[in-house]
Amino acid sequence: MAANPTNPNNKKDALSKIETLRRQGVTIPDPQSVYIDDDVDVRRISGHNVLICPGARIHGKTTFIGQGAKIGTEGPATLKNARLGSNVELKSGFYEGSVFLKDVIMGSGSHVREGCLLEEGSSAAHTVGLKQTILFPFATLGSLINFCDCLMSGGTSRKDHSEVGSSYIHFNYTPNQDKATPSLIGDVPHGVMLSQPPIFLGGQGGLAGPCRIAFGTVIAAGAIHRKDVLKPNRLVIDGKGKGGQIRHRPGLYSGIRRIVKNNLIYIANLIALKHWYKDVRSLFISDDFPEPIFSGATQTIDLAISERLKRLRGFSEKMPKSIDIQKRMQTGNEFSEMFRQQEEFNKKWPEIENLLINGQNREEGNQAKDKFLEHASFLIHEFGPDYITVIKNLPDEISAYGTDWLNGIIEEMEHDVSRIIPALELMKTA
Repeated sequence: MAANPTNPNNKKDALSKIETLRRQGVTIPDPQSVYIDDDVDVRRISGHNVLICPGARIHGKTTFIGQGAKIGTEGPATLKNARLGSNVELKSGFYEGSVFLKDVIMGSGSHVREGCLLEEGSSAAHTVGLKQTILFPFATLGSLINFCDCLMSGGTSRKDHSEVGSSYIHFNYTPNQDKATPSLIGDVPHGVMLSQPPIFLGGQGGLAGPCRIAFGTVIAAGAIHRKDVLKPNRLVIDGKGKGGQIRHRPGLYSGIRRIVKNNLIYIANLIALKHWYKDVRSLFISDDFPEPIFSGATQTIDLAISERLKRLRGFSEKMPKSIDIQKRMQTGNEFSEMFRQQEEFNKKWPEIENLLINGQNREEGNQAKDKFLEHASFLIHEFGPDYITVIKNLPDEISAYGTDWLNGIIEEMEHDVSRIIPALELMKTA
């Protein structure tokens, strides 16, 4: 149980830890206004150019604060089992169970809950809410945003980055009370190469998950977007929805193919990202990417996979009710097809889940992977363990090997699942 900061003995312990941190070299301008819980391991807080400002509250045995980090530069900030890489700045807000890689900046009033991984140079302005969200390098969020259950990639630098405009929402909860709604904005196999055109989601808009959005997509400001954009470099201008009223039947699902397919592709991308961290990111462990940050990132990816399996399992458990409603509606041939798809998905879910769990740890020889790792190792020797520099200096043909390797992981899982539930025709492109 966490310590109670109002207990006088706990305050003494906190002050003792603060003095230890100051002796390590941490700058704490107002020690009396900072609280360090008794479960915090001060050895996991760097003494090199770390700044902990007034009003900070730090909790959690897995909390890690890397060199050059700044906490609470614009107001009170609370950390709970958060891991901060080099030069991360959390200006104010609440940060729990998430990992922030080098040079991440989070604005005032951010609320970052468990399961988030923000990679190098990604950032958010003020009052942003995140949970179960992964941002690849340089991705930028404006202000007043709720962006949960997403993965966003795209862009090549801080001047050429994917961006979400201010006052944007990712709608991740349905009227049928499920969260089988993750949206894949970009992808993993191409996104990790830091070579794709950025994606822009215009401000005062929203995305109704689960969606897949291709690289180079621009969705105009003010739009609530509900469909996949699978062709790259498209400008999407959504008009206002058609008005009117139709019958609503709680618990009824019509076509589930797109929902299931998008969820499975999202999970497969997370599994590809897990392999990327295990085989590629592990080569870059250094002062700027220390082992606690690496292990925290891999644990976060595992948590993300578990969350998505849990949500898709919950979705499958809703199928019997939907089928029962359909039976009572008696809508002919359309009913028959929907019934068959939902029944098959519900009955085969345990087999699907087992495949996805076991598929995470497949260790098979892969020529494309071997060629990619060989060249990446050579560049690490040449440039040092700077992830961004090495990835951006990969020749196009070597990047293509890496993309082929990761795409192969995703495609194999999609094929395997499609054989288990043929009624959903997951391999259809239309």
